[in-house]
Formats: sequence, structure tokens, C-alpha cells
Amino acid sequence: MAKTKSQFVCQSCGNVAPRWSGRCEACGEWNTLVEERGESGVGAAPGASRMKTGHAVELVALAGDTQEAPRLASGIAELDRVTGGGFVPGSALLVGGDPGIGKSTLLTQAAAALAKGGHPVVYVSGEEAVAQVRLRARRLSAVEENIGLAAETSVENILATLKAGQPPALLIIDSIQTLWTDTVESAPGSVTQVRASAQALIRYAKRHGTILVLVGHVTKDGQIAGPRVVEHMVDAVLYFEGEGGHHFRILRTVKNRFGPTDEIGVFEMSDGGLKEVENPSELFLGERNANAPGAAVFAGMEGTRPVLVEIQALVAPSSLATPRRAVVGWDSSRLAMVLAVLEAHCGVRLGQHDVYLNVAGGYRIMEPAADLAVSAALISSLAGVALPVQSVYFGEISLSGATRPVSHASARLKEAEKLGFGRAILPSGSTARKNGRDGAKAKAAAPSGLELVEISELADLAGRILAKAKPAQQG
Repeated sequence: MAKTKSQFVCQSCGNVAPRWSGRCEACGEWNTLVEERGESGVGAAPGASRMKTGHAVELVALAGDTQEAPRLASGIAELDRVTGGGFVPGSALLVGGDPGIGKSTLLTQAAAALAKGGHPVVYVSGEEAVAQVRLRARRLSAVEENIGLAAETSVENILATLKAGQPPALLIIDSIQTLWTDTVESAPGSVTQVRASAQALIRYAKRHGTILVLVGHVTKDGQIAGPRVVEHMVDAVLYFEGEGGHHFRILRTVKNRFGPTDEIGVFEMSDGGLKEVENPSELFLGERNANAPGAAVFAGMEGTRPVLVEIQALVAPSSLATPRRAVVGWDSSRLAMVLAVLEAHCGVRLGQHDVYLNVAGGYRIMEPAADLAVSAALISSLAGVALPVQSVYFGEISLSGATRPVSHASARLKEAEKLGFGRAILPSGSTARKNGRDGAKAKAAAPSGLELVEISELADLAGRILAKAKPAQQG
């Protein structure tokens, strides 16, 4: 009789090792290796008796005609924007977020909206009892008769229940870390269990044209817990973000096979659930203090949506040998680069000052186009001069101190004009590159009510701001 082979799988990263050790060689975590039998689980070697010869598949031409993927609107405009226009039947989505951020609330409202349109929905909860889900649905006014509810963690029982009736249009699993299957021998929530459970549910969704939504827990560093292979198995990965001290939530897509990535949907949390925010720029600028130094309005882009947000900076003399550098909502290494450029090319001395940078409203900026706005906020705080109220800033800065145009300049300018701003400070050639014409014609094509101030060097911007400061405040 052949000896049973064993393998050791890391429960943190999914790395497979031939023998046990106290520390995983891939991720460095301690005591995460768990023994699993080699002949069971996903990826196990098939038995010799089950091996068979494959059959040839038909090859088609790459230049053939294609049809747009059919869409099923969820009834929530912000959710449809993030998914690329609605759910695609047969697709699988993974939604992650911090505990209590509103994932179950959002999916409950989406389930009720689809059920109201006559589409059958099944909601399976592995964390809450049926009574708890009913109470939440009643609080959200999302009670619909066309929603099937179950509290179950066995994948085999879930699939048997689904096969006993008509395939639902939407299947929600809350959450994937609570499920377990008999096909593998490991604890629920382990790497192998999460991978095998997700694979079985995705197989059902693809076969029956059901929209599958999996809820995933996140780790302390914000990544979805479990094996990263699950993110590769699904068609879309959405992150639900937000700060505990703020009332709004951001649904961000980081992967989408049927639509654009880096798209966001903005919601406002209230006693009655999540409400859509049609114009997030007004939300992020709602508590703005126009006369305070160190505040600059940045015209950013999230996917296809322009967003205006306030960047706040505080520069104060430091009593420490190593001044503090604190950043909220932006990349700290990017701030270090901007500070170095200001020191080297603009004569702005910040080496003996504490620097605090914050993006208002808990929003997080992911693009380098905020370099110009951050620089303006830092110089304004150091000089003690408030920036012009009706000005917006966007542009990238190089290590030489030159400014670089960024994409979607026209969309940023249109959003600024719509919100009543009168001037935009941007890199030279931004609108000319966008329109493919000379500078004069490009400026004529810009929004008529918006004055464009194009700068080629960061020192030019620093000089404009410092010129308004008192002599004792400069440097």
C-alpha cells in the first residue's frame, strides 16, 4: 500500500512546504503551517484510476465579432457605476472591508432592489442568525418576499438547497471565511477551505448564470484575508472603505473583468442605511475653511469620475532632532519626495519643521497628480498665507522641479467649473496635450468661466505664494 503523502500549507499566505517548520519561508509568519493530506483538497494529484485523455477544443479566430456582456442593474446607481454598469450574469464578485463598515448593509439593500424588480435572490449568512438578518432588513426598509434567507456554513448544504429550486439571479455569501466543505480536511477559514469553498460556488454560478457576491474579511493591513488566489478566481474585487469618525463610505473597485478599474462609488451612512452621494466633491468640500493657510483644493480623478477634495497641511517649527512627518490619506514616501524638491529647487526650508498632511473627509488619494496641490498647501502653511479661495490645483512634479501634465485634464477642469471655481493652476501643456493643438487654441477650448494658470517649474508656484507673505514669515 502506497504511503499517504502530506504537505504543509501556510494559513497566512497559502505557501506549500514539504515539511513542517515553525516559520513560513514565504511570508515569515510563525506557527501558520498546517498539515494536509496530499490526496485531498484543491490542487491535489489525481489518482491513477481517474486519469483520462483530454479531448481537443475548438479554436476560434481572435478577430471574430463580439457582443457586449449583458447587464443586470442593481437599482443602486453608485453600485452600478463601480461594477461597470450593473452585474453580469454568471460573474463572481468579492467585496472586502473592515468589520462594521457597511458591507452587509449595502448587499442587503442591493438584494432588496433586485428582488423588487422581480429577480429571485438568495442571501446566505454564515455569521448571523436569520433573526438578525431580518432585523437589519426591517431597519433598512429592505424587506422583500422574493429574497430567500438561510444561515448555513456547509458548502454542500448550500449547493443542495440551490439545486432543489430555480437558480437565483443573485447569490450573496456572507462571508466566505465562515464556509467549509467536506472535500478538504482543515478548519473553516483556513487557506484550503476558503479556496475550495469559493471554487465550488463559482463553478455553480458560471454553470447556472447566477451572480455570486462573496463577502471577505480584511486583515489589519487592509488586504482581504485568506489566499490571494481567490481574488484571481473572481471577476471583480471591490473594497468598501471609510473612517469610523466620518459618515461617508467609498466603494472602490480594484479589479473588474467587465468594466473599468479604480472606479469609486460614494455612500453616506445614516440611520436608515446607506444613501447615494451623487456629487462627492460637494461632500468633501462641505466643511472647508476658506481663510485658513495650508489648505489647497485638489482636482483628482477616480476612474472616470472627477473628484475635488481639500488637502490640508500644517508646518510648524520642531523641537526635535528629527522633525515629525505625519500623513493621512496620501503616500508618505511621495510627501518626502515633494519636501526634498521644495528644499533643493525652491529654497523652501522645511528641514527644521514638523510637517502634518491630511486629506479632508478621510478620503485617500492614489494618484501622483496631487503633487502640485500638496506643494501649494505646504508653502501656504509655512508662509502663513491663505491660498485663493476659487483656485484648484493638479499636476505631477519631477525630481528636477519641473511640472508634468496629467491625464483627464479637461474632466478635472469641467468639474471645477461646475462647482464654481474660477481659476486652475496646472502644468504647462496640460490642455494642449489633451486637445492635440497649440496652446492658444487649447486655452480657448477650456471652460469659458475658468482662468488657466500654467506653470512649468515648481519654483514659479512657490514664488507666487511667497510673494504675498510678510518678510518675517518667509523661509
